[in-house]
Amino acid sequence: MSSSSATGEGITKQQTDYVWQDREIRFDSKPPLLACRRGEKIIDSINSVEDTKGNNGERGSLIVTNLRIIWVAHNSSKINLSIGLSTVVSANIKQAKSKLRGHTQALCVLAKFQTRFEFVFTSLVKNSPRLFTTVQAVLRAYETSKLYRDLKLRGSIVKDNELILLPQEQVFNRIPGVWNLSSEQGNLGCFFLTNVRIVWHANLAANFNVSLPYMQVKSLRVRDSKFGRALVLETFAKSGGYILGFRVDPQDRIGEVYQELCSLYQVYSSSPNFGVDFSLEQEAPPLEKLLAPQVTEDTVVVDEAEDTQAIAAFYSANMALDDESRFEHIGYDAKLGLAVEQLVPGVTLEQLWRVV
Repeated sequence: MSSSSATGEGITKQQTDYVWQDREIRFDSKPPLLACRRGEKIIDSINSVEDTKGNNGERGSLIVTNLRIIWVAHNSSKINLSIGLSTVVSANIKQAKSKLRGHTQALCVLAKFQTRFEFVFTSLVKNSPRLFTTVQAVLRAYETSKLYRDLKLRGSIVKDNELILLPQEQVFNRIPGVWNLSSEQGNLGCFFLTNVRIVWHANLAANFNVSLPYMQVKSLRVRDSKFGRALVLETFAKSGGYILGFRVDPQDRIGEVYQELCSLYQVYSSSPNFGVDFSLEQEAPPLEKLLAPQVTEDTVVVDEAEDTQAIAAFYSANMALDDESRFEHIGYDAKLGLAVEQLVPGVTLEQLWRVV
């Protein structure tokens, strides 16, 4: 949506366009709120899953998207959960008691949104690992792609004055002569405009930078400032409520830069890329591997006292012999392939070797 005022002009994203799906936990939402928003994709849909902790005995469907985990009861769609992937603290396999399956392995999801929550999901399909593999793999993909979704300050995102690209990221323009107006005197740097974010870094210190995904931009304007005409970017309150100002030299280029930013911003908004690149494996590994069964090791307990007595007997017998008699008792051992002294009855090479 576009807007203008006496002090500036720009585009403003409505609060309803804020991406809440991966940031919040919601219970019993209305059906439209469970529908995929722009850029949200269903990765897997698993039928016959019980919400063991919240609705024990209730059969439902679990839907995993690139932004959240959704559970909907079969009997009534009004009973549902929406768990944003950003709220998930951990996801583990644990033993649970289900009304429909009895004692069985279940997926335990710990999450935090305003307060802490624990969700336990049980697959009602016997020996099916999909519930575990899909959720854990999608969470890993989400955690490793935060730069697509989160504002980042002073990150390791620039090397040798070139932007380190994310997967599927493309740089559309590199704009030198851009001043960051966060300090009194400003800092001269460079803009990178890509298909997923705006990046600025200082010329004299590459680690002084900001990476701002388009999905966190609430408004984009050109305003008058004490530094002249400036490009002003504002983020949503839930992502920090930052207001970032930039001046472009020469000043007559600011209109061109602003128009390019608006175009990239609107293209992204029509089809957002949240960075969670994941596809289901054709064949899931066996459930036994996921549950990591205990390994029984073949362990032999050695009686060290017995070995010590054996070597004592060996030396005692040999000390009683003179040098000539000792050589008479040397023979070839086929197992070792060496000449060895004759062993005392009851003493083995293995016992002597363990002591050594």
